[in-house]
Amino acid sequence: MEKKKYVYLFHEGNASMKNLLGGKGANLAEMTNIGLPVPPGFTVTTEACTRYYEDGQKIADEIVEEIFETLHKLENITGKKFGDPSNPLLVSVRSGARASMPGMMDTILNLGLNDETVEGIAKLTNNERFAYDSYRRFITMFSDVVMQIDKNKFEHILDQVKEENGAKFDTDLTAENLKEVVRRFKELYRNEKGEDFPQDPKMQLLEAVKAVFRSWNNPRAIVYRRLNDIPSDWGTAVNVQTMVFGNMGETSGTGVAFTRNPATGENKIFGEFLLNAQGEDVVAGIRTPQSIDQLKELMPEVYAEFERIAHLLEKHYKDMQDMEFTIEQGKLYFLQTRNGKRTAQAALKIAVDLVEEGLITKEEAMLKVDAKQLDQLLHPMFDQAELKAAKPIAKGLPASPGAACGKVYFTAEEAKEAAAKGEKVVLVRIETSPEDIEGMVAAEGILTARGGMTSHAAVVARGMGKCCVAGCGDIKINEEGKYFTVGDLRINEGDYISIDGSTGNVYGQKIKTVEPQITGYFETFMKWADEIRTLKVRTNADTPRDAAQAVKFGAEGIGLCRTEHMFFEEDRIPAVREMIVAKSEEQRRKALDKLLPMQREDFIGIYEAMEGRPVTIRLLDPPLHEFLPHEDEDIKALAENMGITFEELKATVESLKEFNPMLGHRGCRLAVTYPEIAEMQTRAIIEAAIDVKRRKGWDIVPEIMIPLVGELKELKYVKDVIVKTANEIIEREGVKLEYKVGTMIEIPRAALTADEIAKEAEFFSFGTNDLTQMTFGFSRDDAGKFLNDYYDKKIFEFDPFAKLDTTGVGKLVKMAAELGRGTRKDLKLGICGEHGGDPSSIEFCHNIGLDYVSCSPFRVPIARLAAAQAQVKNPRR
Repeated sequence: MEKKKYVYLFHEGNASMKNLLGGKGANLAEMTNIGLPVPPGFTVTTEACTRYYEDGQKIADEIVEEIFETLHKLENITGKKFGDPSNPLLVSVRSGARASMPGMMDTILNLGLNDETVEGIAKLTNNERFAYDSYRRFITMFSDVVMQIDKNKFEHILDQVKEENGAKFDTDLTAENLKEVVRRFKELYRNEKGEDFPQDPKMQLLEAVKAVFRSWNNPRAIVYRRLNDIPSDWGTAVNVQTMVFGNMGETSGTGVAFTRNPATGENKIFGEFLLNAQGEDVVAGIRTPQSIDQLKELMPEVYAEFERIAHLLEKHYKDMQDMEFTIEQGKLYFLQTRNGKRTAQAALKIAVDLVEEGLITKEEAMLKVDAKQLDQLLHPMFDQAELKAAKPIAKGLPASPGAACGKVYFTAEEAKEAAAKGEKVVLVRIETSPEDIEGMVAAEGILTARGGMTSHAAVVARGMGKCCVAGCGDIKINEEGKYFTVGDLRINEGDYISIDGSTGNVYGQKIKTVEPQITGYFETFMKWADEIRTLKVRTNADTPRDAAQAVKFGAEGIGLCRTEHMFFEEDRIPAVREMIVAKSEEQRRKALDKLLPMQREDFIGIYEAMEGRPVTIRLLDPPLHEFLPHEDEDIKALAENMGITFEELKATVESLKEFNPMLGHRGCRLAVTYPEIAEMQTRAIIEAAIDVKRRKGWDIVPEIMIPLVGELKELKYVKDVIVKTANEIIEREGVKLEYKVGTMIEIPRAALTADEIAKEAEFFSFGTNDLTQMTFGFSRDDAGKFLNDYYDKKIFEFDPFAKLDTTGVGKLVKMAAELGRGTRKDLKLGICGEHGGDPSSIEFCHNIGLDYVSCSPFRVPIARLAAAQAQVKNPRR
C-alpha cells in the first residue's frame, strides 16, 4: 500500500487541492505552476494537523521524517543548507486553513537563524546590520508565537536601546546597537524559560509547526469558526517558505496590496508598502507605510511587473485578490494571494463589475458575496475612525446587527419617556419580555445581560432591524440603583454607551453612527439573485409597518404573523385581561367582542401593506399568564382599574402560573379550552380579507395557521371551529373567498405523524425555534447558560437555535415534508423559525424541496441571496 503523503513541495500542488493544502498552500502551488516569482517552499497538509490531535498533540515520527526529507529537497532547489553557517537556508512559517481565518497563528520569519548562522548571513551579504536586524526579529516572533512570551517585553527592550542611542525608528539603530538588542533578548528568554534560546534550526522548525497546529484550537479561532460555519475537523496546513528579505536596505521592501479597493470596490490597485522592512512591520503599523502609487516613482520596473502580475492573478482567480509581496534588492517576489476580504458595498460593486467585464457569469457572481454581509448595508454602522480609537468595556453576543449609541435606561417605561423627549436611548435589561416591546421600539439598541442569539430580545430586535447585544455576562445590573458595573467601572442611568450588534462589543462612551448607503449595485445584484433562485422568501411581520418594510426589501408574502404581539398594545391589553379573568363563556365573549374590531383593523392594515401577496396568520400562541402582571403592586393597581378585588385577581394570576409554561397551556390547547378565541380571530381574519378584497380588488387567500399541534384530532377540532365560522361569514356576505387552514410543525410528534396531520392541514410551516427546543429538550432562554461549556468542550460547534441542526431537527423536517406530501401532493411547505434567515439553514430548506423560507424583514435580502446561492450549488428546476 502506498504511504500517505503529508508534505508537498509547492510545485507538486495546485489550486484544486485547497482542502489538503489549505487556501494559502494551494494558492502558492498554483502561482508557482503558472511561473510567478514565488520563493520555493513546501506545505505540511491539513491531514497532518488532524493527525496531530488524534495522536494526543504530537507530530508522528513518519511526518517528522517526511518534513526533513522535503526540507532536503528544498536545500537542493535553493543551493543553501539549513543550519550551515557558510550559506544558511532561512525560512518563514505561516498557517493556512482552507477558509481564511483571521486570528490564527501569526507568521514566524527568519527561522534557521542562530548565533552561528547570523554571522554567516552577515558575511554573505556584507551587511552586519541586516543580519542582526533579522535575528532580533526572529527571536521576538519565535518567543511570542511559539513560546508564548509576551511580545511587549521585547518591544520594551527595543525601545530602551533606541532611547539610549537617540534613535527615533528601528531603522536608525546600528549593527552594534542591534547586537546589544539580541543579547538582551536572549537574556530575557533565559529568565522567562529557564533555558537558552534554541540554537538547533531543526528543533526551531518542529516547534513552529506544532505552534501552527496548536493555534487551530486557540479561543479566537474557535469563536471565529462558530460564527462562520467552519468545522473543527478541517485542521490547518503549515507553509514553510524560503525567506526573501525586505530589510536589506533602500532597494528592498515589503507590502500588501489588493487588485481593487476593498472598501469601495473601485477597479484600481490599492495597497501600501514599506522600504527596508519585513512583513510584520506593515501589518503591525509600527511605521507609517507609503501608498502603492509611490512605488511607481521609486522603482518603476518593479511596479510595472507588480501591476502585470496583479492583473494576471485577478483574471486567473476571477476575483479581487489580496496579495503580499517582498522586494529583495530590486527583485519582486509574491508571498501569497487570496480572494480579498471586502466590505458589503465593495462586494456588490466587484461582483457586478466582474460580470459586466465578462470575467464571470451571473451565477458565479452570487457566490462572490457573503449573504450575511448584506446586513452591513441595512443598518447604521459606527464611524470607522471613532471606532478605532474606542476600547470595548465588555463583550456579549452579536444578536442583531448594526450600531447604536445612546443614554442608558433600565426599564421600558423610562426608555420610552426619554425617547419621547428626543433623547437617544439604549435599553439595558437583565433580559427582555413581551411587556418591554414599547421600550424596545423607542430605543436605538438593546443590551441584555442574559439570553442567547435567539432570546426574546434578539428575535424581536432582528424583526425591527434594531441593534442588539445579548447575553453580556460581563455586566452586573442593579435595577433598583439604576446602574450597571463592569469590573470597577460604573455606568449610571443617563450615561452614554455604544453597542455594536455585529461584533457584540460594548463601549462606555459616545461613538458617532453613520447611516448605511444602498447603491444601484445592490438593486442590480438582487435582481439577478431573484432571477436565479427557486425558493420563495417571505417575512415574519406583525404590523403593517414591518410588512411594508419587508416588501421594500423584496419579501413575497408573510410566512408568520404573530397575533399576540398586537395584544400587548396599550389600548387592547385591558380587553385581553378582561377576557382572561372572565368567569364564564358569556363574559369572555363580551371581552372578545371588544377585541374583534381592533384585530380586524390589524389584519386590514397588513393585507393592504402586502398588496395581495400571501399572508399566513397564526392564532394566539403564548400562555395567558404572559398578559398579566406578577408583582403585588401591579396586581393591586390593575384590580382597582378592572373593578375587582385584589384577592380575586391574585387568585387568577396564581391559577395561571405554570411550572413549565413552554410546554403548558398554550398554542392550539388554548383554542381547545376556549374555542371562542379561535372564533373571534377567524372572524377578524375573514372579515378583513373580504373588506380589502371589495375595496382594493385584490384576490386575497387568507392562510390560517394553528400553532403547536401534536395530534390529528386536536387539529381537526380547532379546524372545524375555523371552517364553520369562516363559511358562515362568507355565505352571509355573499362573496367568493378561498382560504386555507394549516398548521405549524413544531412538536416532534407532529413531524413523526405528518402523513396523518396532512389529511386536515393544507400547508405546513416548520416552527424550528420550538422544534429545536423540543428535539434537544432544552429551553432556548436558558441554554445560553450552558452552551458555552458545550462549545469549549467541543460537544457543539454552533448554536442550534441560530443554525439549523440538520442531523437531528433537520431529519424531522425532511421526514415531515416527505410524509406530508405523500398524503397531499400540493401541500405547501415553509419554515418560519429564526433559521429562515440563516444562509446554511436556507440551503438545507432548498435542498429538501421546501416552497419558501420566512424571516424577519431585515434578513429578507440575506435570504434572497442565500436562496440564489443554494440554487447555483444545487439546481432544482
